[in-house]
Amino acid sequence: MNKTKVLGVGSPILDILVNVDDSFLKSIKAPKGGMELTDSMSMEKVLSSIKGKASEAPGGSSANTIFGLQQLGTATAFLGKAGADRQSELYKNAYAKMGGDLSRFKTNKSVPTGRCLSMITPDSERTMRTDLGAAATLTPEDISESDFMGITHVHAEGYLLFNEKLTRSILEHSKRNKCTVSLDLSSFGVVNACKPILAELLEKYVDIVFANEDEAKAFCGEDDPAKALEVLSKLCETVAVKLGKKGAILRSRGNTASVKAELVKAVDTTGAGDLWQAGFLYAFLNGMQLEDCGRFGSILGAEVVQVVGAVIPLERWEVIRKRILNA
Repeated sequence: MNKTKVLGVGSPILDILVNVDDSFLKSIKAPKGGMELTDSMSMEKVLSSIKGKASEAPGGSSANTIFGLQQLGTATAFLGKAGADRQSELYKNAYAKMGGDLSRFKTNKSVPTGRCLSMITPDSERTMRTDLGAAATLTPEDISESDFMGITHVHAEGYLLFNEKLTRSILEHSKRNKCTVSLDLSSFGVVNACKPILAELLEKYVDIVFANEDEAKAFCGEDDPAKALEVLSKLCETVAVKLGKKGAILRSRGNTASVKAELVKAVDTTGAGDLWQAGFLYAFLNGMQLEDCGRFGSILGAEVVQVVGAVIPLERWEVIRKRILNA
């Protein structure tokens, strides 16, 4: 194995997970399956109207991928901003227990740690309300060359694109420090809002781009994922278009592969794409075949949809490591 160290950049968000029915989503006018930004006061109002029991777990798109890589034995660090509160301690302690490097975490003492309310309906779909809190206060001035010391690969979440100046700073630092870069497009809303800059950033800075069907369609204006793969491949050397239960289609350095999903009984899709990326990146950064990258992604994606939230239980990681590390 090579001397890989992956830096995740994004929003450290504490997930609040709760089961609701479709009528509850209608009552709060929440489009099913979507993610909307909110503020702390609005979040509390929704929380107070939920009757079900809520659970908390570390989350955030890029962080979920980084936690998965760490559990597979890849050295990782995370760059993001949290508050100085109970939620921040819970978050950082969970990552430290995995062996993660906390030295790139930034702190805002006056703004609470970000939270994401993930409302899970009986069909396992999640509808999210996110209060970014301290995560939204990360600025280019918070970031220094030392954050990239010893890093070989940077994984960024698409939500960062809403702050163009911050995104460009991260990508420039990555390039100066000769890091390869992967970008998860994160949401069709991100793609639609950031289209004017996305193609340029992908072509100039990004080595690996991850998109699901909706994100690929939003970027390319095409329903056919194969056409989206073609368009994205003109901008990035490596492309993964994730198709949920239909698997994924991949292209890297002229090679194309199609991989199947592992079909399991899903209870919650939170973190499915993020953990899929962890499996893919683990294989890719260790020089494995494209088919294996997709297969490892499918293994992790299938595992996480069988639990509520994006945290795979420790006993399941034992099984996953045997399957992946012995492959």
